[in-house]
Amino acid sequence: MEKENTLEFRTVYECNCWQNCDTWHPLASVIQLGKPLSECHAVRFGFYTVLLMEDCTDDGLECGRQYCDYTAATAVFLRPGEVFRMNGPLVLPAQGSVLAFHPDLLFHTALKRHMGDYHFFNYRKEESLHLSQREAEKLTACLGYVADELRQPVDMHTSTILSRYIELFLDYCVRYYERQFITRENGNQFLLEQTERMLNNCMASGELRDRQPLRATCVARELGLSEAYFSDLLKFETGMKWEEYLQMKKLEFAKTMLLQPENTPDVVARQLGYESVRHFCFIFKKMTGMPPDKYLYSAN
Repeated sequence: MEKENTLEFRTVYECNCWQNCDTWHPLASVIQLGKPLSECHAVRFGFYTVLLMEDCTDDGLECGRQYCDYTAATAVFLRPGEVFRMNGPLVLPAQGSVLAFHPDLLFHTALKRHMGDYHFFNYRKEESLHLSQREAEKLTACLGYVADELRQPVDMHTSTILSRYIELFLDYCVRYYERQFITRENGNQFLLEQTERMLNNCMASGELRDRQPLRATCVARELGLSEAYFSDLLKFETGMKWEEYLQMKKLEFAKTMLLQPENTPDVVARQLGYESVRHFCFIFKKMTGMPPDKYLYSAN
């Protein structure tokens, strides 16, 4: 059923044909939207795609916009082969721009080596980037640089220059996502409180003792977030990766447990899912500067 209702753009050329655009380069394009998609339920691009959509709330393309977000434009980032679908009458809006670039364009470029650093290509559409007017104008200017280079004759420098302009565009998106984390501060704190409550419940109930270590994927799912977005939010708010954050919370809980006479280091280690009491004591001393038994003595 999905295949029947999903429009496939396997090549950049096919994407250009959809909007009646010239193909200046077979592996990259900047397309101005003007022809809406309404004859299908979803669209799949066979290459990296950034949809820079002008305000389109009326078309059901809010993409997770919150009350604290800007409304001038929205940027959605799609991996090659990812299906994009929205609620509402249109799959894509009639206004905005599309940056399309095939992974092969990046061959032997610096961007290829760290393309994975742009985590927002793994975000859900509900975690899109919402832009102010000034931010949207800056990204549009970057797309202009890409478009100008595409119109130059292809030579040995083309891929390098295009990749650098695309990298500049993506780096601005990193900056604006960090700004969005700032403007969503209250909502982010609520998510962190939910995360901490979830961890405390797991540790208190002994769930960590009987199963695999709690993973960021599971927590993100409970919060209704992608793992990539949750990990970036956690890093921005706490400065820690998930493994570091989990270790810190387990040690905080361990300190509380050790204040109760019935909780020996062996009991705490098993309760919190450490592989052995020896491993727990090693981690505890490394993080606090003293072994669990001396911590208990100093606390009393």
